[in-house]
Amino acid sequence: MSDTVHVRELTDDELTDAWNLGRHAFGSDPQPPPHATAAMPGLTRYGAFDHTGRLRGKAVDLHHEQWWSGRAVSAADVAGVAVAPEARGRGVARALLTGLLRGAHDRGAAVSALFPTVTAPYRACGWDVAGVLRTVDLPTVALPRHRPAPHLTVRAGTPADLPAVVALYERLARDRCGLLTRRGALFDRDYGGDSLPFDGLTLVEHDGQLAGYAGWDRGRGYGGDAVLTVEEVFACTADAARELVAVLASWHSVAPTLRLCLLDGDAISAHLPLEALREHEQQPWMHRPVDVTRAVAARGWPAHVRGHVEFRLTDELADWNTGTWRLEVADGEAQLTRVTAEAGLHLSVRGFALLYSGAGTARSVADAGLLRAAGTDPGALDLLASGGAAQLLDYF
Repeated sequence: MSDTVHVRELTDDELTDAWNLGRHAFGSDPQPPPHATAAMPGLTRYGAFDHTGRLRGKAVDLHHEQWWSGRAVSAADVAGVAVAPEARGRGVARALLTGLLRGAHDRGAAVSALFPTVTAPYRACGWDVAGVLRTVDLPTVALPRHRPAPHLTVRAGTPADLPAVVALYERLARDRCGLLTRRGALFDRDYGGDSLPFDGLTLVEHDGQLAGYAGWDRGRGYGGDAVLTVEEVFACTADAARELVAVLASWHSVAPTLRLCLLDGDAISAHLPLEALREHEQQPWMHRPVDVTRAVAARGWPAHVRGHVEFRLTDELADWNTGTWRLEVADGEAQLTRVTAEAGLHLSVRGFALLYSGAGTARSVADAGLLRAAGTDPGALDLLASGGAAQLLDYF
């Protein structure tokens, strides 16, 4: 097989072949869901074809947005990367990701995240591990029980409540870093339809306003191995958090295990017996800039941080990012401008990703070989990491 592949967007009549390629890679059900072989808004599907026109690999650019300190940043989140067994190790994935990044850049994306099955190929293409999506188990019986608060109303939610659910999620997510906005066509199917995206939805209201919710899937059985999976649980007050935890505790007789993903430092976590949790699953996620100027200018920055630093950036897949830059941060804003002077700090795109997402300090990035200081204090680049640590809660 020739090592040269051509990357382009897939046509509708090629989607079945792309599904089968992914099915073989990920062990999916032989019968594709309807959306897998039909045109879908909110994403771009790419294919890599060899010189004979055969599909050798595929990848999907999800047109997400991510919250970064109060601002929605356009993202090209990557999913469904698969390469035919006979074509692996021949640069197909690199060609796919290069084409995807160029297309994402052309449509205005600023950043990109993905969940890898293996990290090495993505690191070679500029992504790096920025965090871990942790799924934990708690003994339901260990949850504290509280008497119902008289000023709160607890009730089952319906599809008519989903706009309020989305609004509460946005209120809690927007001031953090990395969380998806859950806006747009890809989320309309789950949060804008006539059915719930969960088995059940529990709401906590105060004076008719939503103060907390839990979306859960019941699972099967009621014996010792029964699990209640909480797909998402959020509260904007301590009282609402206590109420939701008490509702979840009430499942102890039929679902001994509670399974959920927690948002670091949120109201729910503050009322859970975290000493009793057990790790169920850890899924690392990776990040990289699509366009460094957009990534810096589009996000929010801490209002108390001021400073500037110059550095040289190298990005082999996205050459528009390569160059010498001056980063200036002040008054909750930041910008990158090109400069012609030499810079003592030489940063790889992986190092940029780690700093931007708050996953490392300049010194730790330098220790990892992703930043060369050349006699300059690497700590100056901590300015790029001043936005705090990012987190993802949505698997894609």
